[in-house]
Amino acid sequence: MPPRYTPPYTITSSILSSVAEIGAEIGRLTARQETRTAPLLRRQNRIRSIHASLAIENNTLSLDQVTAIISGKRVLGPPREIQEVKNAYAAYEALPSWNPASSKDLLAAHRLMLHGLAEDAGKFRRGSVGIAKGKQLVHLAPPASRVPALIKDLLGWLKHTDAHPLIAGCVFHYELEFIHPFTDGNGRVGRLWQTLILSRWHPIFTFLPVEAVIRDQQASYYKVLAACDKSGNSTAFAEFLLAALLLVLRNSAGTDQVSDQVSDQVKALLHTLRRDTLSALECMKRLKLAHRPTFRKNYLSPALSSGLIEYTIPEKPQSRLQRYRLTSQGHALLSIPKS
Repeated sequence: MPPRYTPPYTITSSILSSVAEIGAEIGRLTARQETRTAPLLRRQNRIRSIHASLAIENNTLSLDQVTAIISGKRVLGPPREIQEVKNAYAAYEALPSWNPASSKDLLAAHRLMLHGLAEDAGKFRRGSVGIAKGKQLVHLAPPASRVPALIKDLLGWLKHTDAHPLIAGCVFHYELEFIHPFTDGNGRVGRLWQTLILSRWHPIFTFLPVEAVIRDQQASYYKVLAACDKSGNSTAFAEFLLAALLLVLRNSAGTDQVSDQVSDQVKALLHTLRRDTLSALECMKRLKLAHRPTFRKNYLSPALSSGLIEYTIPEKPQSRLQRYRLTSQGHALLSIPKS
């Protein structure tokens, strides 16, 4: 049965290309994992997803603090932010039990995400809501009286659409943000629900930290949301998120390949840069090295060539102001637990 409602979007050549490349990347990644033990990245990727999704919402806890909270350790930090981590972990753990097209399950996810943080956790909003940037209103959500019907139509479309799940997940994500059905937690639930939709298509998405890539491109994330509001369709958002999905798949594949190959020297450099952006001299000082050629040959050059670190001034590699920082692939590699 065709859906009664279809969200406005257009299938572009960019979208088709991304879908094809994602499918090919999944094939390569799956084939490689068939000859390996279960991926060691799963727990750490789940933690990275939670940390990134909450960081987008201005949670200030570090990745190490989030890891400690999820491991049951006591952490010094704002109680609300600690509770956000516990809630998000519970929600992601419950992911396999939910039906993507169920309004009841969507509300249950929101209830878990906002447990102890909002009085209306697990309920649609009853008042007007808008998104402001400074003093400027950038998005006025539909009236609260329309929310239940809009969500019913959106979930009905998701249940019956013949759109590729990669595309459907992106469109649903945008439409949920546009409707803004909750007083708080819309972004967190939207990103969670896209992961649910994708994981039902292919289980590899259950533990891929797509949220980390979105966090790294946060300004673009909000910019494309605003652009779609103006255009009245989610095409640009789908193009943006599909590119993010492709990037996280490639990063995961690259991390899997290099994790056993990087030297102890490169690993030491990555740990040095874990939370900082440093010059070569500052890196050498922290590593207690005095011989610059040795540092460049054994530490800096292999880390750069492997895509684990990057220049802050890529157009001028020899600049005296040059500094280095971890890439998403470098961060991912540091998240792999010891075997």
